[in-house]
Amino acid sequence: MKVISTGSKFDIYPDDLKSYDKLPADYYIVRFVEKQGFFLEKYSEFKITDTKIYGIHAQKADKVLDSFADFKRNLGVILSGDKGIGKSLFSRLLGMKAIEKDIPVIIVEAYKEGIGAFLDSIQQEIMVLFDEFDKTFSEKDHGAEAQNSMLSLFDGVASGKKLFVITCNELRGLNDFLVNRPGRFHYHFRFDYPTEEDIRKYLEDALETECCTEVDKVVSFSKRVALNYDCLRAIAFEINKGLEFSEAIKDLNIVNIEREKFKLCVLCKDGSTLINNRVIMDSFSKESEEFSLYEVGGGYAGSISFCPANLKYNAGTRELYLEEEDVSLDYDDYDLEESENKKKADGLRSRGIKRVVVNRVSGNRLHYAV
Repeated sequence: MKVISTGSKFDIYPDDLKSYDKLPADYYIVRFVEKQGFFLEKYSEFKITDTKIYGIHAQKADKVLDSFADFKRNLGVILSGDKGIGKSLFSRLLGMKAIEKDIPVIIVEAYKEGIGAFLDSIQQEIMVLFDEFDKTFSEKDHGAEAQNSMLSLFDGVASGKKLFVITCNELRGLNDFLVNRPGRFHYHFRFDYPTEEDIRKYLEDALETECCTEVDKVVSFSKRVALNYDCLRAIAFEINKGLEFSEAIKDLNIVNIEREKFKLCVLCKDGSTLINNRVIMDSFSKESEEFSLYEVGGGYAGSISFCPANLKYNAGTRELYLEEEDVSLDYDDYDLEESENKKKADGLRSRGIKRVVVNRVSGNRLHYAV
């Protein structure tokens, strides 16, 4: 039996009671029980199952912890981007490195009024991970107070320097007092979909040697549909079982659920170029679609029609493209007479087409004037 007194109150505990001067370096999750309040519960150890970590995750994690050591106040890190592109991997890696430096890791997976004050009461160096903060602390579910109530915690008005890490899928779901506020969140790492080079490197490492003939097919598919590392892992697994990519993709939970945005660049035989930087289409559609074309310097140049399913991939130039026989050109301006439209159309066709290059555009990118 162990007896603990707080003021005039005496509590009885079993013999396995242990007391610490500070929280041991381990993984914890915040729990809440009515009439008992907040407490920490041991959490499963962070592990990374991938044999190889791609990109610059390790360097970025070291950068964060080096800065945390130098900071005299709290340090905040935002990890933003779609699901499956590395945020969770980075946060696990950062947590593992924090433990190595004797810094406990505390996971917050739900909002409860008063949670900020509870975390503030832990007066030692800790890493606090808020996974999918834009959802668990959403204004839609909890009101503006959910995120606003955490501002004093992030500002660090109490003792005990803390490393706060927020992951979010939708950056617009974060409070305006968090984004573009380096005083609160010093770092913002933006995770994007793997590039063609990243995809090739991943597949060359993940696929059996005899299966590497499928790499170009996967890359060609990625030019039409955004593939994250979860997708690539699943694709590699199926191909290693002996399936060709064209068969494997039919049963995988990877679907083109929306029309994607592309850029068209028409390279003409006379040396001129026509463009459309905002083409929205289903690149697998077998129905012919029509899109406007513009001169590079601006101004309507006509229209182009083609069947998106006819898009080809050139492994040498690493381009999605269409050939002259895949497209048709026309000119239609409602303010012009039919004869004038025909004249313009004939002039457009006379330029000739070498090829039409098509590039998928990633949405919601962040831009910086630097």
